[in-house]
Amino acid sequence: MRFSRLRLLASAAVLLSLASPALAQRVVEGDLQQQMSPAEFKAAGLDKLSPAELTALNGWLQGKVAAVAADTREQVREQAREEGRQEVIVKNRGFFDFGSNEPITSTLQGEFRGFGKARKFVLANGQEWEQVDDTVLSGVRKTNPAVSISPGVMGVWYLRVDGVNTRAKVRRTK
Repeated sequence: MRFSRLRLLASAAVLLSLASPALAQRVVEGDLQQQMSPAEFKAAGLDKLSPAELTALNGWLQGKVAAVAADTREQVREQAREEGRQEVIVKNRGFFDFGSNEPITSTLQGEFRGFGKARKFVLANGQEWEQVDDTVLSGVRKTNPAVSISPGVMGVWYLRVDGVNTRAKVRRTK
């Protein structure tokens, strides 16, 4: 009889530890007898436990649910922090150096008519860039061309238009 109770307790512990975090977020109020119907309580074999064993199981369950819920909340917070951090990096890329060497790729809105100092370039992703060097390229017309803006040394960015061999130094204005 004692062996089957221990096995029953062990089985209950294993089943409860495998419960998904989503289930663990549910607040467990009261003990198992209050949470389960009499038929469920009996079907689980919990009616065979002594009052002390049932109290121990209820206490363990309350602690497990609280611990899993706390872990789940922390994981959700950490994931939200990381998503927010990534959003800030993507949104502010070009204003600040975040250590990535990956170019910003998009298309220019409208017509590209070459390079010239102080010329403005509006990208399809909403970013606005201004040419800051004296590079000149004229006689070129492209509508909505693909572009890449690559980081250089010391916060410098270079705009390259697809199909054009010249690149210009730019800075992000919006």
